[in-house]
Amino acid sequence: MQVKQIIDERYQDYKYPSMLVAFPTCTFKCDKECGKHLCQNSHLAKMSSFEISDEEIVKRYIKNPITAAIICGGLEPMDSFDDVCCLINTLRVNHIEDDVVIYTGYTKDEIKDKIRVLTQWKNIVIKYGRYVPDKKPHYDRVLCVRLANDEQYAERIS
Repeated sequence: MQVKQIIDERYQDYKYPSMLVAFPTCTFKCDKECGKHLCQNSHLAKMSSFEISDEEIVKRYIKNPITAAIICGGLEPMDSFDDVCCLINTLRVNHIEDDVVIYTGYTKDEIKDKIRVLTQWKNIVIKYGRYVPDKKPHYDRVLCVRLANDEQYAERIS
C-alpha cells in the first residue's frame, strides 16, 4: 500500500499510545468548503509516498510493546479505503484485536456504506467531521482528547 508516513508512537490522538499510519490522498474538502487553506496535514501532500505492505506495518506494530492502538489518519484514510480494510484484516488475521481508530473528515452520512463494511471487525473507532475554523474545541469522551470543533466527534462502531 502507499502511505505518506508511519509514526511508531503517538500520544496526542487517542487515549492509548498509538501507531499512526498516514494515508496519501485527500480531496481537501475542509479547505474547499470554507474557502481557506487550513488543513493541518497539508504538509503531508508535499511528502513523497512510499510503498509498504500491510504485513510489514503489522510486524512493526507488534514489535513495539508500548503501542496499544493503530490510527489511520494522514490526509484522508477513507479515500484509501481498500488499503485501510487490508490493514485491518491483516491485524485481525494475526489475532490483534487492539483498537483501530480512523480519523476522517467525512461525516457519518457521507460514508455509511464504508461504515457498514468496517463493522465486520471488532474494536473500530471512527472520528468524523471536517475542521471548521473559528469554532470552539471540545473534549471527546471516546478518544479522550480535545477535538478542534463540535462538528467533530468519535464513536466506537464495533
